[in-house]
Amino acid sequence: MYKIIGGDGQEYGPVTDADLRQWIAEGRLNAHSLAKGEGDAEFHPLSTFPEFAGALGTAATTFGESAPILRAVDWSARDYDLDIGRCISRGWSLFADNLGILLGSTILYFVLVFVVAIVLGFIANAIALPILGKEAMQSAGFKVTFDFLFRIVTAPLFGALAGGIYYIVIQTMRGRPHGVGELFIGFQKMFLHLFLGYLVFSLVTAVCFAPFTIIETTRIGPALAQFQRGGVPPSEMQSVLLQMWAAFSSCLPIFVLCVIPAVYLTVNLSFVLPLIIDKEMDFWTAIKTSWRMVHKHWFTLFGLLFLIGLINIVGVCLCCIGVFFTFAFTTAASMFAYETIFGESRST
Repeated sequence: MYKIIGGDGQEYGPVTDADLRQWIAEGRLNAHSLAKGEGDAEFHPLSTFPEFAGALGTAATTFGESAPILRAVDWSARDYDLDIGRCISRGWSLFADNLGILLGSTILYFVLVFVVAIVLGFIANAIALPILGKEAMQSAGFKVTFDFLFRIVTAPLFGALAGGIYYIVIQTMRGRPHGVGELFIGFQKMFLHLFLGYLVFSLVTAVCFAPFTIIETTRIGPALAQFQRGGVPPSEMQSVLLQMWAAFSSCLPIFVLCVIPAVYLTVNLSFVLPLIIDKEMDFWTAIKTSWRMVHKHWFTLFGLLFLIGLINIVGVCLCCIGVFFTFAFTTAASMFAYETIFGESRST
């Protein structure tokens, strides 16, 4: 006899092994569903029960359907001890030992993102310029609107690709490496939820930085436009540059005020996409779960992500090519943090 934790976080049972096999076949349970047998003190994923290996191997999953188990409430009793140095060192080891697949998938990811961004930017410019004019396109309203529209339009593609990157790193970390082609698994698995999860994450940063974009465009834009047009006499060049510097300095406090909520929110949401692609959670459950677990040790996660950001800045400074290496390495480091927090082998 067995007991299970349902999608509502409640405990059900006892039920027989035949019942569990039937529910697996019906798609009501999957490998991540929590259960315990008679004599077990704790719940464990069904994937750890050898008697259900056959049923789990043949169970069909409906496209785009999220797992009914592992709702946010299931993680409330869990805690973790995150070692930043260990995450970085293990991430580097994983990257060095699997250089081909991790670097190859990263390069492909960046190429696709870059090409899409360039193409969409060109299309938007070709459409908007004859209609609005160059001056209107340099306005704060246009920049903020374009930023939001760009994020919405690209979220389906970028969300699926980001899910693919996380999937490759997680599977490699668990000793089940896949090919670079798995970068596109997000288009076949949990596509809708990856899209929505990425959209929420992306729009959060857009909302936070919208005030800075408006003020920066209003204060710096006119002087910058005059400078770009080349209408500044050499005798007035120093004066214009001083005006630009003064305008930029006046925007810094607004930038700091925008950065604070952006950092707080993005750190809390940092594991949304890995939870969707790995645990097959719906996007809202993944948001609640990431938020709840990160918040338990927020400053530790912030420290890790801050260090990761610095490493990637160094990569950008190395002729921009270095970011391919640093991104692959730091993604591996962040996924070791993910495994520390959400790994199935951990006890509750």
